[in-house]
Amino acid sequence: MTATVMHGVPVFVVPGEGAPLAREQDAVDLIANMWEHGSRMFVIPVERLPGEFFDLSTGLAGTLLQKFVGYRSRVVILGDISPYTQRSSALASLVNESNRGRDVWFLADLAELDQRLSGGAD
Repeated sequence: MTATVMHGVPVFVVPGEGAPLAREQDAVDLIANMWEHGSRMFVIPVERLPGEFFDLSTGLAGTLLQKFVGYRSRVVILGDISPYTQRSSALASLVNESNRGRDVWFLADLAELDQRLSGGAD
């Protein structure tokens, strides 16, 4: 896991390889790891999330995102999720609404995160 600073924001980048984040305890473990590095923002690659995360009926997205936000952490889901949003208008709505806020973002790549943190896309 990599900790970095982008525009004054400590960011914790979760590697793309590894076990999927599929349980509430996975989120708690990440939060503990992030705090050790002094970060308050996660970047989680799409590859680390199981397909169930993008099926809102499973409740997994709500559980994990609520856990992060409940611990006052910001989270970025990084990568192409268009195959999921094309199949689910509810997910597309969640993504659009989340991206208007500050706590949860669904972004294509680190360049888009850099632009948002610089104030270029808010």
